[in-house]
Amino acid sequence: MQNRIKEVLRSSISVKESVLADESILSSIEDAVNLIIKAFQNKQKVLFCGNGGSAADAQHLAAEFSGRFYYDRAPLDAEALHVNSSYLTAVANDYSFDEVYARLVAAKGAEGDILVALSTSGNSSNILKSMEKAHSIGMKTIGLTGETGGKMKELSDILLNVPSTDTPRIQESHITIGHIICELVEAKLFPR
Repeated sequence: MQNRIKEVLRSSISVKESVLADESILSSIEDAVNLIIKAFQNKQKVLFCGNGGSAADAQHLAAEFSGRFYYDRAPLDAEALHVNSSYLTAVANDYSFDEVYARLVAAKGAEGDILVALSTSGNSSNILKSMEKAHSIGMKTIGLTGETGGKMKELSDILLNVPSTDTPRIQESHITIGHIICELVEAKLFPR
């Protein structure tokens, strides 16, 4: 059992080392930080969406902005779009699950806002539809995906594609990248 534990930890470290060595991803993380800073400075908001573990990551990262990351400061307008279960189940039932995020983006999003979309495959239909809707109203999109970027590659203004095809390792890197973004945004907007 300890051999497997070590193997998983090595695998997680290896993916993060690949991210660390990829200048393109590092540059894209910096671009995401700057885009989010600009949006918050302009009193815009950041919306997050994902499915399953990616939904949990979306909610986690939204809370880091709207609550706090390292220190007490004013809240930032960020929200995970899946947290209203009555809405989610009604729209999934009355329309389809493919529409749950696109409808909320239409209701809550505005030109200049940002949609952060998480999908390890990059091919989740409801995520793709939300990104299409975001673009149609003048929002910017940041996609967090796995190695290929999937179909999200074409819909992401900024693509953060973790160099892995292993879902747990991708999600671990998504939360690390998300934490880096939250830290840098907080430090810029609320210097100590």
